[in-house]
Amino acid sequence: MIAIKPFLWFDTQAEAAAEFYITLFPNSRMIRIHRCGEAGPGPAGAVLLVEFELDGQRFLGLNGGPQFSFTEAISFTIECDTQEEVDHYWERLSAGGKEIECGWLKDKFGLFWQVTPKAMGEFLGGANPAGRDRAMQAILKMKKLDIETLRNAYEG
Repeated sequence: MIAIKPFLWFDTQAEAAAEFYITLFPNSRMIRIHRCGEAGPGPAGAVLLVEFELDGQRFLGLNGGPQFSFTEAISFTIECDTQEEVDHYWERLSAGGKEIECGWLKDKFGLFWQVTPKAMGEFLGGANPAGRDRAMQAILKMKKLDIETLRNAYEG
């Protein structure tokens, strides 16, 4: 079986980012930290690569330098069952970062996330076309998504 792991290029914060993310998600852990040796590419002993797991999904984080940064073209989606979950992830991930819109945010490490309720599929894919349109209009006015507001918009 092939393992597909997201590979994240950080400037120098790969370890700090991994440590932060594993505190947010259940079933998460640091797996391995690779350090530079005498041959580099950074100072001997500096963190080069971290391997970590978020709720069973493995990730790699590289301290690759400032040449590249994250963009909105790639984001991670967190599907939440309740408003409490939406609030939890939104507050923690947006702290020190930037709230965007429609459930999107940029965290303090520059990585983009979408914090969305699972019920959004019901509101945007439901049988009621007018309800779908009202729900979309409500989403477009929000930063953090609110399940009750979306439900009320869908139901009219």
